[in-house]
Parts: sequence; structure tokens; C-alpha cells
Amino acid sequence: MDELTRAICAARDAADPLAPLRAHFDLDAADARGEIYLDGNSLGPLPRATGERVWQVLHDEWGRDLIRSWNTAGWITLSQRIGDKIARLVGAGPGELVVADSTSVNLYKVLAAAMSLAAAAAPATRRTIVSERTNFPTDLYIADTAAKERGFSLALVDADDLPTAINDTTAIVMLTHVNYRTGRMHDMAAVTKAAHAAGALVVWDLAHSAGAVPVSLSGDGTPGSAADFAVGCGYKYLNGGPGAPAFVWVHPAHTARMDAEGWRQPLAGWLGHAAPFAFTTDYQPGAGITRFICGTPPVLSLAALECGVNTMLAAESFGGMAAVRQKSLALTDLFLALVAFRCAGYGLTPVTPDEHARRGSQASLAHPTGGYPMMQALIARGVIGDFRAPDILRFGFTPLYTRYVDVWDAVDRLAQVLESGEWREARFAVRAAVT
Repeated sequence: MDELTRAICAARDAADPLAPLRAHFDLDAADARGEIYLDGNSLGPLPRATGERVWQVLHDEWGRDLIRSWNTAGWITLSQRIGDKIARLVGAGPGELVVADSTSVNLYKVLAAAMSLAAAAAPATRRTIVSERTNFPTDLYIADTAAKERGFSLALVDADDLPTAINDTTAIVMLTHVNYRTGRMHDMAAVTKAAHAAGALVVWDLAHSAGAVPVSLSGDGTPGSAADFAVGCGYKYLNGGPGAPAFVWVHPAHTARMDAEGWRQPLAGWLGHAAPFAFTTDYQPGAGITRFICGTPPVLSLAALECGVNTMLAAESFGGMAAVRQKSLALTDLFLALVAFRCAGYGLTPVTPDEHARRGSQASLAHPTGGYPMMQALIARGVIGDFRAPDILRFGFTPLYTRYVDVWDAVDRLAQVLESGEWREARFAVRAAVT
């Protein structure tokens, strides 16, 4: 580590094949302030194209063309069009994924579908939804509520105990691919195959995966490796803006069965109807994945999301998700090594796995008492990460715009925060509404 200098990091940036993609993001103001943005795993930055595109929708499509734009500008099919673009990032096919609602709402829909399939195919003894104890809370809240509505139960286990927890009472395995706190990543194909071997269905939350790590919902080519359901959000690595719409995917075999049986999802809204502008009083679900659409699409938000997704698709010309993953691991390797070298002795413990196969695109450090004020002091020095209770300092590494010198400078400032003890100042302990 003694040989690693900032100049070496700058040289790595100069040789980085993904470096041109940083120009797709409006980071000029942050750069001018000397800020380092390591929170794209919570909210991606603004793509340069977004402002102009949203203005075009406001001024031309809405302001000038008014309601005609549902047809002339293709607003009515935005959910499917953007869905097909996201599908390219998560190993899904055209027409299999749509953008709609929020991750929480979409999770409720697919859990209802999974429980219906499980109830039809399995004995009454198979009524358990298995999830990870440290899964994101909204997933657990939604699952617990949905389970109680339908006579199922939710069982929470530690990640290491998943193999033994999936058994003949398991109806559904519901997991977030990359843990929001630790960055630990599940082996999607292996977990899916294990669940299928036990007779269970699998629901994946891709909130910290889509646009961050390679994902193949269609499986790895081995029997039983294709997922059943997936949801994910648009405002993290997809750079769709605050509160951007989410997405939902269902395996085509399941949607084909739903078509044959006329199955309807529990939020059977008008735009998920087979013929919404027929305005009939009886509900007939749309074909395939379109039945999971509910209400009118939020056009302005979708316009912004499409720009964000396009920034990720721009990486296809530079090596695609394989190149993104390679740089992501190099960035997190560098961060963890520098923290070990520069920040030892201050009570910080890395909780993100060392093994590449088990690591997402973030690095998390735990501190028993000072996590929150340490992060606030670091933010005051211009390094933007975040805190997750009870003890996690969280740093996201987004290869399209994060540089190796950013990692060097971030750890240098973290070391200054620790060495000076400034994080103990009372002002850094004041909790904001958003941490």
C-alpha cells in the first residue's frame, strides 16, 4: 500500500475505458465545490440530458401538443418502452418488464401473484415466505401484510441460514439481491435453483442491483436458475431522479399461465385492462406483463427515468455491464484497502464482503457508537455518503462517474475526520430527518 499514490490513481483514471461516460452527468457544481459523491446507491446524480428532455415534454409535448401527446409522443407506451430498456440491464427479454408505481407497490403485486400460484400448486402446509432478517424494511412490511391477508406467514432468517431455512414448508423466497446495509450479494442463480428444488418460488428485489452489477433474471443456462418475479427502483443506479418510478418483471411462463387462467393482480387498475379505452365495467387483465400496470403513467417522471436508463445503456459501447462490474470491484477494492491502511485503530469495521462474488457496488463500515456523526463530519468535508442505523457508514461506487482519485480523496478526508476527532463535535450528532 505504501506504493499506492494519488498520482497512480490519476493514471488509472486516464486509462479508464469508462471515463468518457462521466460527461453524461451534471456534476459540474459538485466538482467546483470539491465534493465527492458516493451516494449513488441511494440517489443517482442528474444526467445532463434530463433537464432538456423534461423541458421538451413540458414545453412541446404537454404545453404545445396537449392531450394529443398520449398518441403523438407515445406517452401511453412509455412504461413498456422504458421497461424494454431496463430489461437489457437485468437479463430479461423484450415485453417482459414494465415500469410502474413504486417498488413497494410492485412487490405487493408480485407477492400476491406468487401466493396465488403457490396456493394452487402446493398443499396447505406450504404457506411460508422466507426472507432475510436484514432485508430492506419495506419489503418485510409489505410481505408481512400480504402474508397475513392470505393465510401465509413470514419467516426471517440470517443470510447464512438460508440454505437450511428453505424446505417443504416454503412457498416463496423473497430476497434483495444486494443487501442495502452491508452490500453483501446473493448468488442469484444458486439461491433460485435451491428454492426451485424445494418447490418454492423466488421474488428478487433488484433495488441495489439494476445498473450496478450484472443480473440475469432468465438464469445462467442451467435448469431451474431463472427467477420467477423481480422488482426494482429507478432512482439509484438507474439515475431516474428522486422518487422515480419502479419496475416489475414476471417470468414469461407465469404470465402465460395468468393469461390462460385470466388471473388479475390485486391492484387491477384501468390501464392494466386488456382494452382500457373500451371503458367496460368488467375487468379483463391485459396480456402478459401489462396486467401489472395499474394507473396512468407519470409522464414527467418517466421522461427523467428514461434519460437515466439511457446513461446506463451508453456503457454498452464501452464493454457493458461486464466493464461496469470490473471497475466497480476495482473501486471498492481500492476503498477497502485504503481504509485498512489509513483508518486503522479508530474502531471502523468493514462489513462488506471481501469476496468479489459476494460484493455489490458499495462498501460499508460499521462503528459501534460514532457512525452517524462520523458520516456527518465527512459530509462537511465534502464526501457525500450516508448512514444506515444502527451503525453503518455507507459508500456507493458508481463506475460511470466515480473516479479512482475520488476514492483516494474520500479516504484521505475520512482519515482526517478520524485523526482530528472532529466528528465528536456536538453539531455532527444532530439527527436530520433523512440520514
